[in-house]
Amino acid sequence: MLTRAYGKIKGALEKFRLDQHVFISVVAIIIGILAGYGAVLFRFTIKAAQHLFYGTTHDILTFAHTMPAYMKILLPALGGLIVGPIIYFGAREAKGHGVPEVMEAIALKGGHIRRRVALVKILASAISIGSGGSVGREGPIVQIGSSIASTLGQIIKVPQNLHRTLVGCGAAAGITATFNAPIAGVLFAVEVILGDFGLATFSPIVLASVTATTVSRHYFGNFPSFIAPVYEVVSLWEFAFYPVLGIACGLIALLFITTLYGFEDLFDSLKMPEYLKPALGGLLVGIIIVKWPYVFGVGYGGINMALKNQVPIILLVSLVFLKILATSLTIGSGASGGIFTPSLFIGAMSGGAFGYFIHSMFPTISASPGAYALVGMGAVVAGTIQAPITAILILFELTGSYSIILPLMLACILSTIITTSLKRGSIYTIKLMRRGVEISRGWEQSVLMTMTVREIMNDKVVTIPESMHLGDILNTFKSSDASYLHMVNEEDELTGIISFRDIRAVLREESLSRLVVAKDVATTDVITVLPSDNLQRALKILGGKDISQLPVVSEANFKKVIGTVTKRDVMAAYDRAIIRREIDAR
Repeated sequence: MLTRAYGKIKGALEKFRLDQHVFISVVAIIIGILAGYGAVLFRFTIKAAQHLFYGTTHDILTFAHTMPAYMKILLPALGGLIVGPIIYFGAREAKGHGVPEVMEAIALKGGHIRRRVALVKILASAISIGSGGSVGREGPIVQIGSSIASTLGQIIKVPQNLHRTLVGCGAAAGITATFNAPIAGVLFAVEVILGDFGLATFSPIVLASVTATTVSRHYFGNFPSFIAPVYEVVSLWEFAFYPVLGIACGLIALLFITTLYGFEDLFDSLKMPEYLKPALGGLLVGIIIVKWPYVFGVGYGGINMALKNQVPIILLVSLVFLKILATSLTIGSGASGGIFTPSLFIGAMSGGAFGYFIHSMFPTISASPGAYALVGMGAVVAGTIQAPITAILILFELTGSYSIILPLMLACILSTIITTSLKRGSIYTIKLMRRGVEISRGWEQSVLMTMTVREIMNDKVVTIPESMHLGDILNTFKSSDASYLHMVNEEDELTGIISFRDIRAVLREESLSRLVVAKDVATTDVITVLPSDNLQRALKILGGKDISQLPVVSEANFKKVIGTVTKRDVMAAYDRAIIRREIDAR
C-alpha cells in the first residue's frame, strides 16, 4: 500500500515538474513527524518504566531517602535482567548507546537499519533508564529516529545516497524532539552522523528537525532541558581561567572514554551468558545509588543543582568519577542507553568543582561555580564526541543562556584538541574502529568493507600435488595461464603456493627437471582469506605482502582451497561501487 502511495506521490511530482529535492523535502517532513512522535513515545515509555519500578515519575533525589537500600540495589538489577534478553533475542544492535550503529549503517550499509530496531531500542532503553541505569536518552532516540527513517526509505525504495540523508533526518529529528534543540539536532546529524555539510543534505535535515520540534513542543512545551540562572563574564581575567577548564575537561573526557571501553572489555571477558550481564551491571550500579542517588538515570536533577550552586565541592568532585563508573558499568555490561547526557553530567560536576576553586581564589574577578559548570558541560561533551560545534550549540539551546557563549567556545575547542591529540577516535567512532570500521576515512575508503571476497572470487583454482616434478610444473604454468599454482597434499588440503618467481632460479638447470618437486620450491607459509572476509582486509593483505593474488579457503575447512582473489579484482570492484554511487547521486 505504501509502495503504491509512493508511486502516486512520485507521479504527481513528475506531473508538476517538481524535482527530486522537493520530493525528498516532503519525505523529510514526514520523517520529522514520525520521529517526533517516536521521541514522545520514548519519553512516555521511560516515565512508565520508572513508575512501574518505583511507583513515581519524579526525580530520584526527591524520594531516594524514603527507599530501603535493598530496593535501590535490586531494582536496577531487575531492569538489567529484563533488558538483557530483550536485546539478545530481539536486536543486538540495540545494545549500548546506539549512535555507532547508526554511523556504521550509513557508512557501510547504505543507511539500511533493521525495522525491528526502533521498537527494541524503545523498550530496552526505557527499561534501562527507568530502572536506574546510569545512561542518557539521546543515543537511543538517535537510533530510534534513524530506524524509523531507514524503514520509510526502504518502503519507498529511494536511492542509496538519499537513503543516507533520510537516516540523517531521523537522527536530527530524534535529537531535536528529545532535547527541544532544533539547531543542535541539525548540527549533530551533519557533523557527527553524516559528516556532510552539503546543501542537498542540510536542507531536508533542517525540515525534519523543525517538524520534530513542532511535535515535541506540542506535548512538552517550549522549555529548555536545564534551568540555568543568568550568568555573565564578571571580568576579562576570566578568559584566562576558561582555557584551563577546557584542558581539564578534555582530560576528563579522555578518562571517560578509556574507562567505558575498559569496562566493555571486562564484561566481554566474563564467562557468563551475555543476556545476564546487564543484570550484573545493574546490581553494581544499584550499590552506588544507595549512597549517591545522583547517578541514577539521566541525572537531570543533579545537573540542575550544580548549575544553581547547590552541590558542595567534595560531592562535585566525587560525582565526576562516580558517574563515569556508573555509566561504564551500565553500558559495558550490555544495557541500552546514551552517553551524551552522562557527558553533560560529568561536565557539570567537573566545571562546578573547578568554579568553586577559582571563585574561592579570585572572588572579585570570577563568576559563581554554576557558570563554570555550564561551560564544563559543553567542554566534556565536545571532548567525548569530538564535535565542538555541536557541543557549543546544544549547550546554548539546552540552557537558553547566551552570555557565556565565548567562554564555552574557548573551552570546547581546547577540550576537543586535547582528546583528538591524545586519543584516536571519539567515544562513538572508537567502537567502530574496534570492529575494523574506519568512518574517518570517508565513504570511498569504507566501501570495500561492504563487499565480501565471495562476491568477486574466481572459483577456478589450479592445484598441483606436492610430488609434481619441476618440468611438469613449468608445463602447468604454460597450459593453465596461471600466475600461481596451489600445492595440495593427498587429502586435497592446501600446503603451499608456487609462483613463477619461486622457480626462476632453477629454470636453466635442465638436470633438475626430474629431481626437484613442488614441495622443494613452494612457499609453505601461505596467507589465505575466507569468502566472508571483506575486501578491505583482502586488499590490506595484498598490499602489505606485495602479492597480486590470495587463495580463498573454505569456511568449514581452512585448508581446503575453493578460489582465488586478485588485487585487480578488488580494485575493479571498488571502481564499480564508486560508479554506482555517482549514478545514484545523479
